[in-house]
Amino acid sequence: MTAIAVVAEVSAHRRDEYLQAARLGIDPGAVQIELDLTPGIAVAEAIIADIDRNRDGLLSQDEQRAYGARVVSALTLEIDGTPVRAQLGDTSFPDPDVMRRGEGAIRIQSAATIPGLSMGPHQLLFRNGHHPDGGVYLANALVPESDQVAVTAQRRDGDQTELTIAYVLRAAPATSTTAWLLGSIAAAIALSVLPRIRRMRN
Repeated sequence: MTAIAVVAEVSAHRRDEYLQAARLGIDPGAVQIELDLTPGIAVAEAIIADIDRNRDGLLSQDEQRAYGARVVSALTLEIDGTPVRAQLGDTSFPDPDVMRRGEGAIRIQSAATIPGLSMGPHQLLFRNGHHPDGGVYLANALVPESDQVAVTAQRRDGDQTELTIAYVLRAAPATSTTAWLLGSIAAAIALSVLPRIRRMRN
């Protein structure tokens, strides 16, 4: 995923906000979710405490994974009204002191498998219910990497906790393997015909 299909207008990130920016990429068989969570200076200590459950001042790998799982569990995904479950992927956490300065972003990746869908229009509903107290939300669809998927519209609620993406699923184009086989068959036919043409000339 290389670009955002539609970019929402963003207000400045304030000290008392927990900015949560979601980017969703749709493939024919999966949905990829990228979350950047940036606590403002006034709320950073509370967020750090929520991650650092043993209060040792460090964010261990287990604590990071546990927090990432809590974030993902607060996400809702539906394809054409059917719920699908996202699974936690890679996570990246800045140093606590960086977060205290309001500069560091927690990055969480997750993905959900999409059941087999027919060709044609579909809708993906995304809802972020993580940390509603003080949370400020952004949500956008990424430009699909697959030619089979075309995003046609995005609808958000007022605070962008909810995003509905309308998209069209198209049939897969002819593969390079198919083209290679057709080319090979044509070449074989040409080679088989060539000796006959030479005998006729002789």
